[in-house]
Amino acid sequence: MLLFENVTKKYNNDITALEDIHFNIDKGEFSFLVGPSGAGKTTLLRLLIRDELPTSGQIFFEDIEVEKLPRKLLPTYRQRLGIVFQDIKLLPSKTLQENIEFALEILGKEDKEIKETSEYLLELVKLQDRRNLFPQQLSGGEQQRGAIARALANNPDLFVADEPTGNLDPDNALQILDILKNINKTGTTVLIISHDRDIVNQMKTRVIRMVGGRIVSDTKGDYDSIGKPKAPPIKIKNEEKEEEVKEEGKKVKENRKKDKDRKEKKEVHESLKGLNKDVVEKLMSAKIENMDLVLNLTERDLENLELSKEEKDDLEKFVKDYLNKEEK
Repeated sequence: MLLFENVTKKYNNDITALEDIHFNIDKGEFSFLVGPSGAGKTTLLRLLIRDELPTSGQIFFEDIEVEKLPRKLLPTYRQRLGIVFQDIKLLPSKTLQENIEFALEILGKEDKEIKETSEYLLELVKLQDRRNLFPQQLSGGEQQRGAIARALANNPDLFVADEPTGNLDPDNALQILDILKNINKTGTTVLIISHDRDIVNQMKTRVIRMVGGRIVSDTKGDYDSIGKPKAPPIKIKNEEKEEEVKEEGKKVKENRKKDKDRKEKKEVHESLKGLNKDVVEKLMSAKIENMDLVLNLTERDLENLELSKEEKDDLEKFVKDYLNKEEK
């Protein structure tokens, strides 16, 4: 459904907000996008809704190349997205029900459908008895649920929420999570941008982690789970490009042969210092010589290293400590 392909976003050629971002989301998925403030999560959202354009790379929403979409077609494209922003953005001069009905009126729905849909959405978020209250009369959790209902008014293909539980107590956060689960069960693809560890750990679903404008992990599990990001596909556009790839392949093979002829003893990279000595030796023997390569290890790679349970635990703890330092 959604593909970010080698996307980079720079501001004034000095600030890189996103660098070589590559990931895809399938129809019906429930995913989290996590990372510290400044990681690039909100920039990614702005690119998705085409509020901004990438410096390089491509963004596809099904058959739509988002950055090339004519401005006159933007409203139609955005109707396929349900977005809940961090600052909620309910209209203060309208009641909760009027907020939802207004979204339906913009879509040109008939009065009967507007009434039926708004009733259904208020029931979905359990706010039937708050329909006539204005946003300022609602609690934070109620405002968030109201924003979710309004975002669902256009029956979106993809629902994205930016920090939907950020300022809520645990009980309200769990209510929001239940609503999001129910939305996903109806077939809507859901992407949640969050730094709420408890909520992410409740779901144990796919977690895409960003640090410093890059994706450093993409796996299923808890907030702190570590998994290799998916590599972008190699595209052969013409015969000349194909020859370039073949030539590059020959160079890679030659370099591998040279590596085999080198001495096995190598100086430990600074990023691996402090790691269990036996683990370091096994990594070095497999040509895994720095932390960037460690972060790209797959489950199959770990099996091939033949680490003991203690060694695997030591490596996992070392990597978690490293990522936490990076986030700070």
